[in-house]
Amino acid sequence: MKDTEFIVYEGEAFTVEWYYDAKGNSQPHEFYDELDEDQKIQLLKLVETICKAGQIRNKTKFRNEGDKIFAFKPKPNRFLCFFVEGKKIVVTNGFTKKQDKLPPAEKERALNHRADYLARTKKGTYYDG
Repeated sequence: MKDTEFIVYEGEAFTVEWYYDAKGNSQPHEFYDELDEDQKIQLLKLVETICKAGQIRNKTKFRNEGDKIFAFKPKPNRFLCFFVEGKKIVVTNGFTKKQDKLPPAEKERALNHRADYLARTKKGTYYDG
């Protein structure tokens, strides 16, 4: 898999990437691909803002969900992510928000994907797949 397949957006402050599992599947990328054009643009505007400016001050658009997990919040969807050394943000999962609180299963998925990413990058197998 080429590095360019991972990249959502590259800016001065951050690079945002999709998370891929060991089999080369990316749930957040597949979820994004299923969205309509307006919903895609909403996410990309948020990603572009954080990549260029280094932050999104509006908590209704980006917030800390605890346990080093953050959420891009383009309504009605959520894209969970985490920060990595080297000015990188990895998007772990995407879903349509159906309730006020973050579903525990989605946060657990994000935590599992973060642990997998960190373990595989430490071994040097994440980008070589």
